[in-house]
Amino acid sequence: MRKFGLIGYPLGHSFSKKYFSAKFEREGLADCQFDLYEIPQIADFPEILKGNPDLEGLSVTIPYKEQVIPFLDTLDPACAAIGAVNCIQIKDGKLTGYNTDYIGFKDSLDVWLEGQRPKALVLGTGGASKAVNQALKDLGISYTVVSRTADASKNRVDYQQLNQDSQLLDAHELIINTTPLGTYPNTEQMPQINPDWITAKHKVYDLVYNPEKTFLMRSLEARGALVKNGLEMLELQAEAAWKIWN
Repeated sequence: MRKFGLIGYPLGHSFSKKYFSAKFEREGLADCQFDLYEIPQIADFPEILKGNPDLEGLSVTIPYKEQVIPFLDTLDPACAAIGAVNCIQIKDGKLTGYNTDYIGFKDSLDVWLEGQRPKALVLGTGGASKAVNQALKDLGISYTVVSRTADASKNRVDYQQLNQDSQLLDAHELIINTTPLGTYPNTEQMPQINPDWITAKHKVYDLVYNPEKTFLMRSLEARGALVKNGLEMLELQAEAAWKIWN
Protein backbone atom coordinates (compact mmCIF):
# COMPACT_ATOMS: atom_id res chain seq x y z
CA MET A 1 0.00 0.00 0.00
CA ARG A 2 1.32 3.44 -0.98
CA LYS A 3 0.78 5.86 1.89
CA PHE A 4 0.42 9.63 1.84
CA GLY A 5 -0.97 12.08 4.36
CA LEU A 6 -1.35 15.52 5.89
CA ILE A 7 0.15 17.03 9.03
CA GLY A 8 -1.35 20.07 10.77
CA TYR A 9 -3.52 21.13 13.68
CA PRO A 10 -6.48 21.03 13.74
CA LEU A 11 -7.52 18.84 10.81
CA GLY A 12 -11.22 18.32 11.45
CA HIS A 13 -12.31 19.69 8.08
CA SER A 14 -9.44 18.71 5.82
CA PHE A 15 -9.68 19.30 2.07
CA SER A 16 -6.74 17.02 1.30
CA LYS A 17 -8.13 13.71 2.55
CA LYS A 18 -11.42 14.15 0.69
CA TYR A 19 -9.63 15.26 -2.46
CA PHE A 20 -7.06 12.47 -2.60
CA SER A 21 -9.48 9.75 -1.50
CA ALA A 22 -11.81 10.77 -4.34
CA LYS A 23 -8.86 10.96 -6.76
CA PHE A 24 -7.65 7.48 -5.84
CA GLU A 25 -11.13 6.03 -6.31
CA ARG A 26 -11.74 7.90 -9.56
CA GLU A 27 -8.42 6.83 -11.07
CA GLY A 28 -8.57 3.24 -9.81
CA LEU A 29 -5.56 3.63 -7.52
CA ALA A 30 -6.61 0.94 -5.04
CA ASP A 31 -3.08 0.64 -3.66
CA CYS A 32 -3.00 4.26 -2.43
CA GLN A 33 -4.31 5.76 0.79
CA PHE A 34 -4.25 9.25 2.32
CA ASP A 35 -4.42 9.73 6.09
CA LEU A 36 -4.62 12.65 8.50
CA TYR A 37 -1.89 13.12 11.11
CA GLU A 38 -3.15 15.74 13.54
CA ILE A 39 -0.27 16.74 15.80
CA PRO A 40 -0.64 19.36 18.58
CA GLN A 41 3.01 20.40 18.23
CA ILE A 42 5.68 20.04 15.55
CA ALA A 43 7.88 18.12 18.01
CA ASP A 44 5.52 15.17 17.41
CA PHE A 45 6.47 15.03 13.71
CA PRO A 46 9.31 12.47 14.06
CA GLU A 47 6.89 10.06 15.75
CA ILE A 48 4.63 10.20 12.67
CA LEU A 49 7.57 9.24 10.47
CA LYS A 50 8.73 6.51 12.85
CA GLY A 51 5.25 5.00 13.10
CA ASN A 52 4.67 5.10 9.33
CA PRO A 53 7.92 4.00 7.65
CA ASP A 54 6.18 3.41 4.31
CA LEU A 55 5.04 7.03 3.89
CA GLU A 56 5.97 8.41 0.44
CA GLY A 57 4.69 11.96 0.79
CA LEU A 58 3.06 14.45 3.12
CA SER A 59 1.12 17.65 2.72
CA VAL A 60 1.68 20.32 5.38
CA THR A 61 -0.92 22.81 6.58
CA ILE A 62 -1.40 25.41 9.34
CA PRO A 63 0.48 25.97 11.61
CA TYR A 64 3.52 23.94 10.47
CA LYS A 65 4.48 25.27 7.02
CA GLU A 66 7.49 27.07 8.50
CA GLN A 67 8.03 25.02 11.68
CA VAL A 68 8.58 21.77 9.73
CA ILE A 69 11.64 23.06 7.84
CA PRO A 70 14.30 22.09 10.47
CA PHE A 71 13.09 18.47 10.27
CA LEU A 72 13.79 18.20 6.52
CA ASP A 73 16.96 17.05 4.81
CA THR A 74 16.76 19.49 1.91
CA LEU A 75 14.54 22.10 0.29
CA ASP A 76 13.67 22.56 -3.34
CA PRO A 77 15.43 25.83 -4.36
CA ALA A 78 12.14 27.61 -5.14
CA CYS A 79 10.76 26.48 -1.79
CA ALA A 80 13.85 27.74 0.02
CA ALA A 81 13.34 31.18 -1.51
CA ILE A 82 9.74 31.25 -0.24
CA GLY A 83 10.60 30.05 3.26
CA ALA A 84 7.59 27.81 3.75
CA VAL A 85 6.81 24.16 2.98
CA ASN A 86 3.44 22.59 2.18
CA CYS A 87 4.61 19.39 0.47
CA ILE A 88 7.21 16.81 1.54
CA GLN A 89 8.61 14.08 -0.67
CA ILE A 90 9.93 11.06 1.26
CA LYS A 91 12.32 9.02 -0.85
CA ASP A 92 15.22 6.74 0.11
CA GLY A 93 14.94 7.95 3.70
CA LYS A 94 15.36 11.60 2.69
CA LEU A 95 12.76 14.34 3.28
CA THR A 96 12.62 17.10 0.65
CA GLY A 97 10.41 20.17 1.10
CA TYR A 98 8.48 21.82 -1.73
CA ASN A 99 5.91 24.60 -1.97
CA THR A 100 2.98 23.77 -4.24
CA ASP A 101 0.86 26.55 -2.69
CA TYR A 102 2.98 28.84 -4.85
CA ILE A 103 2.18 26.88 -8.01
CA GLY A 104 -1.53 26.61 -7.27
CA PHE A 105 -1.99 30.26 -6.36
CA LYS A 106 0.14 31.67 -9.18
CA ASP A 107 -1.60 29.66 -11.90
CA SER A 108 -5.08 30.32 -10.50
CA LEU A 109 -4.55 34.07 -10.03
CA ASP A 110 -2.95 34.55 -13.43
CA VAL A 111 -5.98 33.11 -15.22
CA TRP A 112 -8.44 35.01 -13.01
CA LEU A 113 -6.79 38.39 -13.63
CA GLU A 114 -6.92 37.93 -17.43
CA GLY A 115 -3.72 39.88 -17.99
CA GLN A 116 -4.43 42.66 -15.49
CA ARG A 117 -1.76 43.54 -12.92
CA PRO A 118 -3.39 45.62 -10.15
CA LYS A 119 -1.50 46.49 -6.98
CA ALA A 120 -2.29 44.05 -4.20
CA LEU A 121 -2.86 44.04 -0.45
CA VAL A 122 -1.84 40.73 1.14
CA LEU A 123 -3.63 40.13 4.43
CA GLY A 124 -1.48 37.97 6.74
CA THR A 125 2.17 36.98 7.17
CA GLY A 126 2.10 33.18 7.65
CA GLY A 127 3.37 30.38 5.45
CA ALA A 128 0.63 30.83 2.85
CA SER A 129 1.43 34.54 2.66
CA LYS A 130 5.05 33.78 1.78
CA ALA A 131 3.97 31.64 -1.18
CA VAL A 132 1.50 34.32 -2.30
CA ASN A 133 4.13 37.06 -2.09
CA GLN A 134 6.57 35.09 -4.26
CA ALA A 135 3.84 34.39 -6.81
CA LEU A 136 2.97 38.09 -6.97
CA LYS A 137 6.63 39.00 -7.51
CA ASP A 138 6.92 36.49 -10.34
CA LEU A 139 3.72 37.76 -11.95
CA GLY A 140 5.01 41.34 -11.83
CA ILE A 141 2.39 42.52 -9.30
CA SER A 142 3.49 45.01 -6.66
CA TYR A 143 2.03 44.41 -3.21
CA THR A 144 1.83 45.64 0.37
CA VAL A 145 1.47 43.24 3.29
CA VAL A 146 -1.09 43.93 6.03
CA SER A 147 -0.16 42.57 9.46
CA ARG A 148 -0.88 43.13 13.13
CA THR A 149 2.32 45.19 13.30
CA ALA A 150 3.63 47.69 10.77
CA ASP A 151 7.18 47.58 9.41
CA ALA A 152 8.09 50.14 6.76
CA SER A 153 11.35 48.32 5.94
CA LYS A 154 9.32 45.28 4.86
CA ASN A 155 6.63 47.30 3.06
CA ARG A 156 4.20 46.22 5.76
CA VAL A 157 1.29 48.19 7.24
CA ASP A 158 -1.00 47.28 10.13
CA TYR A 159 -4.78 47.03 10.18
CA GLN A 160 -5.10 50.36 11.97
CA GLN A 161 -3.34 52.10 9.07
CA LEU A 162 -5.49 50.19 6.59
CA ASN A 163 -8.67 51.41 8.24
CA GLN A 164 -7.53 55.00 8.70
CA ASP A 165 -6.37 55.65 5.14
CA SER A 166 -8.90 55.12 2.36
CA GLN A 167 -6.14 55.80 -0.18
CA LEU A 168 -4.54 52.45 0.64
CA LEU A 169 -7.61 50.56 -0.54
CA ASP A 170 -8.12 52.98 -3.40
CA ALA A 171 -4.60 52.33 -4.70
CA HIS A 172 -4.68 48.55 -4.20
CA GLU A 173 -7.46 46.98 -6.26
CA LEU A 174 -6.53 43.36 -5.51
CA ILE A 175 -7.07 42.06 -1.96
CA ILE A 176 -5.73 38.63 -1.01
CA ASN A 177 -6.64 37.04 2.31
CA THR A 178 -4.04 34.51 3.45
CA THR A 179 -5.30 34.33 7.05
CA PRO A 180 -7.61 31.52 8.28
CA LEU A 181 -10.22 34.06 9.45
CA GLY A 182 -13.69 33.03 8.27
CA THR A 183 -12.91 29.33 8.04
CA TYR A 184 -15.61 26.90 9.21
CA PRO A 185 -16.84 26.74 11.96
CA ASN A 186 -16.00 30.40 12.74
CA THR A 187 -17.69 31.61 9.58
CA GLU A 188 -18.71 35.08 10.82
CA GLN A 189 -15.13 36.30 11.22
CA MET A 190 -13.15 38.35 8.71
CA PRO A 191 -9.97 40.46 8.65
CA GLN A 192 -10.34 44.06 9.78
CA ILE A 193 -11.09 45.84 6.54
CA ASN A 194 -13.58 48.65 5.94
CA PRO A 195 -16.18 47.47 3.40
CA ASP A 196 -17.34 51.07 2.86
CA TRP A 197 -14.13 51.78 0.95
CA ILE A 198 -14.62 48.86 -1.43
CA THR A 199 -15.87 49.51 -4.97
CA ALA A 200 -16.62 47.58 -8.15
CA LYS A 201 -12.98 48.00 -9.23
CA HIS A 202 -11.78 45.71 -6.42
CA LYS A 203 -11.03 42.00 -6.71
CA VAL A 204 -10.91 39.81 -3.59
CA TYR A 205 -9.12 36.43 -3.55
CA ASP A 206 -9.74 34.61 -0.27
CA LEU A 207 -7.56 31.52 0.23
CA VAL A 208 -10.25 30.12 2.56
CA TYR A 209 -12.48 27.60 0.74
CA ASN A 210 -14.83 26.43 3.51
CA PRO A 211 -17.38 28.00 3.46
CA GLU A 212 -17.58 28.44 -0.31
CA LYS A 213 -18.29 32.15 0.16
CA THR A 214 -16.66 33.60 3.28
CA PHE A 215 -17.93 36.50 5.36
CA LEU A 216 -15.15 38.63 3.82
CA MET A 217 -16.22 37.66 0.31
CA ARG A 218 -19.90 38.33 1.03
CA SER A 219 -19.19 41.67 2.70
CA LEU A 220 -17.01 43.02 -0.09
CA GLU A 221 -19.08 41.52 -2.90
CA ALA A 222 -22.03 43.49 -1.52
CA ARG A 223 -20.01 46.65 -2.31
CA GLY A 224 -19.45 45.51 -5.90
CA ALA A 225 -16.15 43.63 -5.63
CA LEU A 226 -15.42 40.54 -7.72
CA VAL A 227 -14.63 37.63 -5.38
CA LYS A 228 -12.96 34.20 -5.57
CA ASN A 229 -12.27 31.52 -2.95
CA GLY A 230 -9.25 29.24 -2.58
CA LEU A 231 -10.71 25.96 -3.85
CA GLU A 232 -9.12 26.11 -7.30
CA MET A 233 -5.75 26.95 -5.75
CA LEU A 234 -6.07 23.94 -3.44
CA GLU A 235 -6.90 21.61 -6.31
CA LEU A 236 -3.97 22.87 -8.38
CA GLN A 237 -1.52 22.58 -5.47
CA ALA A 238 -2.76 19.05 -4.69
CA GLU A 239 -2.16 17.93 -8.28
CA ALA A 240 1.30 19.53 -8.18
CA ALA A 241 2.04 17.58 -4.97
CA TRP A 242 0.92 14.35 -6.62
CA LYS A 243 3.37 14.94 -9.47
CA ILE A 244 6.19 15.48 -6.98
CA TRP A 245 5.34 12.29 -5.06
CA ASN A 246 5.37 10.35 -8.31
